[in-house]
Amino acid sequence: MKAFTRLACVVAEWLGTPFAFFLSLAIVAAWAATGPLAGWSDTHQLWINTGTTIVTFWMIFLVQATQNRDSAALQAKLDELIRASQAARNDFMGIDKKPEEEINQMRDA
Repeated sequence: MKAFTRLACVVAEWLGTPFAFFLSLAIVAAWAATGPLAGWSDTHQLWINTGTTIVTFWMIFLVQATQNRDSAALQAKLDELIRASQAARNDFMGIDKKPEEEINQMRDA
């Protein structure tokens, strides 16, 4: 699990760079440039469709993994601030694990 977390963080950080964006533009441009040579065949279309589908599928898991990690870290920081504050209500600690109805009641109070 640690290896996946480490991989997800590294890949997410790399994919957020201008280089990664321009690399994706270059790949699409190369595909488009080869279109007339391939006669815009079904196989040519299949290459880009398959590639983008696979990348999108993987990105869903990558984004979810990094978002879960960020949310857990943020929640831990907020819990620490609640613990450190004398005026804060401790029953708000761990609110992310409570049922939706209880969260709504606490918000309304």
